[in-house]
Amino acid sequence: MAKQDFYDLLGVARGAGADEIKKAYRKLAMQYHPDRNPGDHAAEHKFKEINEAYDVLKDEQKRAAYDRFGHAAFDGSGGGPRGPGGADFSGGFADIFEEMFGDFMGGRRGGGGQRAQAGRGADVRFNLEITLEEAFLGKQATVKVPSSVACEVCDGSGAEPGSQPVTCPTCGGAGRVRASQGFFTVERTCPGCGGQGRVIKNPCRNCSGSGRVRKDKTLKVDIPPGVDDGTRIRLSNEGESGMRGAPPGDLYIFLSVRPHALFQRDGADLFCKAPIPMATAALGGPIEIPAIDGGRAKITVPAGTQSGARFRLRGKGMSVLRSAGRGDMYVELQVETPVNLTKRQRELLEEFEREGGGGTSPESQGFFAKVKEFFKE
Repeated sequence: MAKQDFYDLLGVARGAGADEIKKAYRKLAMQYHPDRNPGDHAAEHKFKEINEAYDVLKDEQKRAAYDRFGHAAFDGSGGGPRGPGGADFSGGFADIFEEMFGDFMGGRRGGGGQRAQAGRGADVRFNLEITLEEAFLGKQATVKVPSSVACEVCDGSGAEPGSQPVTCPTCGGAGRVRASQGFFTVERTCPGCGGQGRVIKNPCRNCSGSGRVRKDKTLKVDIPPGVDDGTRIRLSNEGESGMRGAPPGDLYIFLSVRPHALFQRDGADLFCKAPIPMATAALGGPIEIPAIDGGRAKITVPAGTQSGARFRLRGKGMSVLRSAGRGDMYVELQVETPVNLTKRQRELLEEFEREGGGGTSPESQGFFAKVKEFFKE
């Protein structure tokens, strides 16, 4: 089934800016988050697609590759560098050139490097969801990753114990063969050994000669304070084991931060909406707001505070990655209109209304004065 265009998934145009893409992603992530749609597999699948799309489009280099090559830039089908699935973004266009013309030119990276990389284990991606509090504090997470490890019976060689791989008779151990085609000599990976330079006559029965077996790996991952959605943590040599003793791949941990019940995050800053009683807004007074670090922040509400008033609490936001600093927290007050009034409360409000001609509501009085003038005209 063809994958949906990432821009269409997020509902943005191809020329959309980073802020617009982030806003669209957050709206959809809140809508399809598994916590809000328990048991809904369609919503869970949609949530994963949205995260994959945002992971690409928020990164300038990945987005440029996607704009040029489409999904082929990341699925290993050709046309571009590998992305979220393959997770090796360091190659650039030199690797693309070598993939396209390496065999024709007979080129190798660093002499014997070609044969050393033959059979290298695949990189592995693991998605890990954490809470906003864990993103603030950091944590050590234990993850169980389906992977492959070196076969213990043959010690990763692929050969039956007591025997050893022998030099490939086709390439003489070079891992590559040459063939003349007209005026050109073309060098290709040896078909007999797959570039290994050695073949196994007596394959190990436990791993069928591959030198590796399927096994889950349990690892501890240190998540630093201040990580955000899409943060990628690389664990070198913790991917799948290579073929017959070849180097293992890498493990990439992709983090997603679960939406919070109270706070919304924008970089290192936090935003919170706090309802306050009408009497507190009119008379003023102190209120307490929970903070992401587990403590409480006090705000003194001035008398006559209006709904929408915003207060900035410096240094009460998120941790900053690789820094000792913190962002700020912004609290927006929302004045709550009383409901379910008792008879006495209603009488007091009616009395207040009758006595309220002294400019207690200047904005509404000014507005309706303008309305009256408008109708006169």
